[in-house]
Amino acid sequence: MRYLTVFLLITALAACKPAVDNRQLVATDITGADFAQTLSLTDHNGQSRSLAEFKGQAVVLFFGYTHCPDVCPTTMLDLKQTMKLLGPRADELQVLFVTLDPERDTQAVLAQFVPSFDPRFIGLRGNEQEIKQTVANFKIYAKKVEVQGKSSYTLDHSAGMYVFDKAGKIRLYVDYGEKPADIANDILHIL
Repeated sequence: MRYLTVFLLITALAACKPAVDNRQLVATDITGADFAQTLSLTDHNGQSRSLAEFKGQAVVLFFGYTHCPDVCPTTMLDLKQTMKLLGPRADELQVLFVTLDPERDTQAVLAQFVPSFDPRFIGLRGNEQEIKQTVANFKIYAKKVEVQGKSSYTLDHSAGMYVFDKAGKIRLYVDYGEKPADIANDILHIL
């Protein structure tokens, strides 16, 4: 009888689901990485921004460009869904989109593109040299690819995201294509 009572108690406790899923993180834990420490660019409203400004909030940092045909809008939609899944805790997260294409992604273009996914999202840009330095600092791959027969180009680029904790420390690298539910769960671990 005692064993049955203990078994039932353990079963009942196991059925209680915590607010955060206690499984392992889906993202890659890069806590303590010695890169991606600083960022100083201009936002889509013309204000200078740095990572230090966002201490007290977790930050998701994504590099892309507005003319991207697939990866960038898909990732931004995933981040929009992630914010919904976070519910009231979404206000503890800041999404930053850094353009890799300062030539075409003007302040006005970013001001239309980035907040169209969520008004809390911030688009960041700089001149070519500032973007080049930022890309090197964050170990991002980006290469301009000319489209044959056209006067335009695309960019091949890294498609993952970095997540910083509320203290401003880099914690996670999220691969492209992760499900919003997994991203939200990993962010809840960070929060």
